[in-house]
Amino acid sequence: MASTRDIRRRIKSVKNTRQITKAMELVAASKMKKAQQIAVAGHAYALLMADMLAALSGRADETAHPFLVKREVKTRGILLVTTDKGLCGPLNANLFKLVLDIKTPAKFVAVGRKGAQFLGRTGKDMIADFSVTDRVAFSEVKTIIEYMMKLYLDGAIDTLEVIYPQFKNTLVQEPMVRPILPLSNVQDFIKVLRAGSDAKHADDNRDMLFEPNPQAVLEALLPFYVNRFIYQLILSAKASEHSARMVAMKTAKDNASSLLDDLTLEYNKARQAAITQEILEISAAAYSTS
Repeated sequence: MASTRDIRRRIKSVKNTRQITKAMELVAASKMKKAQQIAVAGHAYALLMADMLAALSGRADETAHPFLVKREVKTRGILLVTTDKGLCGPLNANLFKLVLDIKTPAKFVAVGRKGAQFLGRTGKDMIADFSVTDRVAFSEVKTIIEYMMKLYLDGAIDTLEVIYPQFKNTLVQEPMVRPILPLSNVQDFIKVLRAGSDAKHADDNRDMLFEPNPQAVLEALLPFYVNRFIYQLILSAKASEHSARMVAMKTAKDNASSLLDDLTLEYNKARQAAITQEILEISAAAYSTS
C-alpha cells in the first residue's frame, strides 16, 4: 500500500486537474452556445438564397456555368476542416479516418492546425493551410473558398469537397464528406440549401424581368451562394468543436471526481492502518515493560 504522503500528493494533483477541466468545460460551453446561435441564424439566410435561386431556375442556361459543367475527375480537391487545438475527444480522429479512406489522387487544403499537422505526417498533397478564429468571420472563410474556387476554375482540381464534422446536437457530431463542385443542377443545390427546413416552398411562377438577363444574374449569384454554403459548413464545424470539447472536459472532470473518491478512500484506509499499527506497537511496548 502506498504511503499516506504519496496518496496526499496524488489527491492534490487530481484536484488541480479537476479544477482545470471544469474551467475548460465552462469556457467550451459558453463558446458552444455562441457558435450554435450563429450557425442557426444562418439558416434563414440559406432559405432566402434558395428562394432566389429557385426564381432563376429554368430561366437561364445552366450548362453554360462552369460550376454546373461536369468534367473527368483526375484530381479531387478536398477542404479539410479540423480544430486548432486538441482536447475535443475523437472529433479530429474521425475526420482523419475519412482522409485515409481517400485512395484517388487529391489535393488538400487544411483549415485548422490539427488537420495541417496530420496531412504533413501522412505525406498527403497539402497545397495550403488556413486558420479561422472562434468568431468565424465571413471575410476569413471567403479567402479560403475563393482560393479553392480559383483552383477549380483553373483546372488544378476537378472537384471541391469539404470534410468536416456536421453538428447534430451537443453529443453527436458526424464526420461528413460533402461534395460541393461541380453542381449537378440548380434544383439539386436548392434542395441542399433547404435541407432541414420544415417550411413548405411553393414554386414562384410569376413573370420576372432580370437585368441585364437571367444568365448574367445566375453567373454572378451562384459563386456567392457557394461561398455562403461552405461558410455555413464551417460554422457547423465550429459548433461541433466546442460541443465535443465541452463533453470531453465534462467526462475528464467526472473521471477526476471518481478517481478522487477512490484516492480518498485509499488514504483513509492507509491512515487507519498506520494508527492501528501505532496502537499495537504502544500496547506491545507497555506489555513488555509490565
